Amino acid sequence: MIAPEPAPEPTIVSVTPPRRAALPIVVDSPHSGTRYPADFDAALQGLALRQAEDTWVHELYASAPEHGATLIAAEFPRAYIDPNRSLHDIDEELLSQPWPGVVSPSRKTELGAGLVWRLMAGQPLYRRSLSVEEVQRRIDTCWRPYHAALQDALDAAAQWPQRWHLNVHSMPDNSRSRLGLPDAPLADVVLGDLDGTTADETTVALIEDSLRHSGYSVARNDPFKGVEIIRASGQPARGWHALQIEVRRPLYMDEQLQKHAGFDRLQRALDEMLQALALHVRSRLAG
Repeated sequence: MIAPEPAPEPTIVSVTPPRRAALPIVVDSPHSGTRYPADFDAALQGLALRQAEDTWVHELYASAPEHGATLIAAEFPRAYIDPNRSLHDIDEELLSQPWPGVVSPSRKTELGAGLVWRLMAGQPLYRRSLSVEEVQRRIDTCWRPYHAALQDALDAAAQWPQRWHLNVHSMPDNSRSRLGLPDAPLADVVLGDLDGTTADETTVALIEDSLRHSGYSVARNDPFKGVEIIRASGQPARGWHALQIEVRRPLYMDEQLQKHAGFDRLQRALDEMLQALALHVRSRLAG
C-alpha cells in the first residue's frame, strides 16, 4: 500500500518577488491574513472576530511586483498575533502567569490590541487567560517568520543606495473612536511617517499627490502615524524610506467584507501610485 503524502504545512507568509527588473521597493501587508489557526480558541465568531482584518489589502497592491517591488503578506490574522507590534508589547491582563521577558506595553496594549489582542471592538476576545507557552508559540510560528521574510526583502533592497518600504493597511470609518480620539472626518487615505521621521518629504508628497490626482482625500499622521514596522525600517538619513498607508475600508468593501465596485477603482489608483513611485526610484538611482 502506498502511504499517503503528508499534508502540506500551512502557509504563514506569502512572498511575491518582482516580475520585472527588481527595484529596492518592498510592500508589506501584515494584517490581511484570513487563515485562522485551529488553536485560536476565540470567544467571538464570524464577522465579530474578523473586524481586525485588513481584508483584501494584499490584493489591492497585487500589481506591486509588476513595478519591480517585492510584495509580502501575512496569511494568519492579526488578532491571533499582530506583526505590527513589538515583542515587548505584552498585555499581562491576558496572561495566566507572569511574562518571563521584557514587558513594555504601548498605547495599543491599553486599548486591548497589543502583540496578542485581548479585546476586539471592546469585547473580550477570549473566555480564559492565555498561557505564556501559547503566546510564545504564536511568536515562533507566526511573528518571527513574518519578520524574517520582511527583513530578508528589506536587506535585499538595502543593496541599493536607497530603499523604499510601504507598510499597507485598511481602516474602518470609526477608527477615531476606536483609538479613543474625538470624532472628526476621516480622510480616504492616511499616510503615516511617524511625524516626518521615517521617510523623506519627496516620497511622501509623491504618494500623496498621486492619490489626490485619483480623486481621494489624503491626510498625514491623523489618526494613524505608523507603528512598529516602519519605526524599525525607516531611516531617511540612510536613504531608507518607510511609509504606512491606510485606506478606508468602505472605499472597496462592504460590511460583510465583500468587494464592491469601488475595489477596482482603488486598485487602479494604487497601481498608478506604484508606477509613480517606481519612476521616482529609477530616477533617484540613476542620479
